[in-house]
Amino acid sequence: MVTDTAVTTADARCAELPAVPDPSKVAPKDARELTRLFFQQLTVLDEGTPEYQYARNTLIEMNISLVRYAASRFRSRDPEEMEDIVQVGVIGLIKAIDRFELSREVEFTSFSIPYIVGEIKRFFRDTTWAVHVPRRLQEARVQLARATEELSTRLGRTPTVAELAQLMNLEEKEVIEARLASNGYRSSSLDAAIGNGDDGETALADFIGTDDGALELVEDFHALAPMIAALDERSRKILHWRFVEEATQAQIGERLGISQMHVSRLLSRTLAQLREGMLTTH
Repeated sequence: MVTDTAVTTADARCAELPAVPDPSKVAPKDARELTRLFFQQLTVLDEGTPEYQYARNTLIEMNISLVRYAASRFRSRDPEEMEDIVQVGVIGLIKAIDRFELSREVEFTSFSIPYIVGEIKRFFRDTTWAVHVPRRLQEARVQLARATEELSTRLGRTPTVAELAQLMNLEEKEVIEARLASNGYRSSSLDAAIGNGDDGETALADFIGTDDGALELVEDFHALAPMIAALDERSRKILHWRFVEEATQAQIGERLGISQMHVSRLLSRTLAQLREGMLTTH
């Protein structure tokens, strides 16, 4: 149950939602229960109304601690830059709130962290290079740093370009390109130590990484494509507007001439159908 100190209902802004005097100070245990309650209300409130904005803003403030947790992984950064990192993380939190659905049967904490960390990584990628460098070379630089460290430890000397190329499975000219691209990087090395905690010394590269997790979704996308193609035209349009154009349910309703609640039901039904189809294929 939510404690009396965390929530009071005397000044509630609408009949269904409790008033939260200071959402940022709600205890984690209470925040989980309140988060579910506020998400339930978002599904029945009309976007743009004061009640909807109150529920959404309260969710943001109540879960700011998730942003601070994700930002703490980069605590070796300059204090002034840390403030920017938190602000960027809030953008990820807002995206997670706008895209979360209780029907996913997953805790909001687990759902939101990838969005928050993703925004922070994008911030690093877009701001830590003094000149524009292709993404391919940015990633090759991280791979080069790791390969250099591994071979230096193994060989007891600085590795040659040929040795690096063999380990990285690249052509020698690509290794040279990666070395030149490193000159455009203005921040500390991704391999710089950022702490020495219980698990031993950790490098920033351990948090940023180079693997594209989206590659694991390729198989799912191939399985999903024919299912989407089999949907009726209205369902396909709703999916496109919601997840490609990122239109709100209210905006979709205006385009189709139906209520936001009707859009919500149609979207839930379509997603449930696709989810069932994906489970069957796997």
